[in-house]
Amino acid sequence: MRAQGHCCQRSVTTMVLVLILFTCLFLFCSPSLCRAHRLGPSDDEMYQRTTVSVMQKEPGSGVMITSYSSHGFNIDGNRVFGPCAVLPPAILQWNVASYKDITEESVSLFHMLEPRIEILVLGTGARLERINPSVLTLLKKKGIAVEVQDTPNACATFNFLTSERRVTAAGLIPPPISTALELTNE
Repeated sequence: MRAQGHCCQRSVTTMVLVLILFTCLFLFCSPSLCRAHRLGPSDDEMYQRTTVSVMQKEPGSGVMITSYSSHGFNIDGNRVFGPCAVLPPAILQWNVASYKDITEESVSLFHMLEPRIEILVLGTGARLERINPSVLTLLKKKGIAVEVQDTPNACATFNFLTSERRVTAAGLIPPPISTALELTNE
């Protein structure tokens, strides 16, 4: 009699474990819950549109790039046409037409600043482009870290570093129309 009760307990325990296993497999392998599931145009009509909502700017957090287009940038309500240098105290036109024009001379204004900047974020346009190694070497010698990215990502990186209260500057070349950012204030 005792052996039979022990056998029933084991089969009930086995059934519970099997039930838990099937439940886990169903939950984790369900296409709607699977990590590998990708959104497509049929899943969301607006999935290709990029928008940024600025809820509220924290006081004293420095300048923020609120939008960009193929024509230039909107930086704290100031419209800047063409390439620009965003420095802790100012926003300046930057005399470069493409990433090929980023030279030791064109970055000289970034290493002459006081207080010294920690990080220079360079936006090279629509794509990440390779900067002349001599430029990167010069900035490294001056104690400035450099982050080279395509302009959309460079804007986001600059905003993030500024919000973290890092002493950051940016040299930005506007991207073409296809990667333009639409901004909505709420």
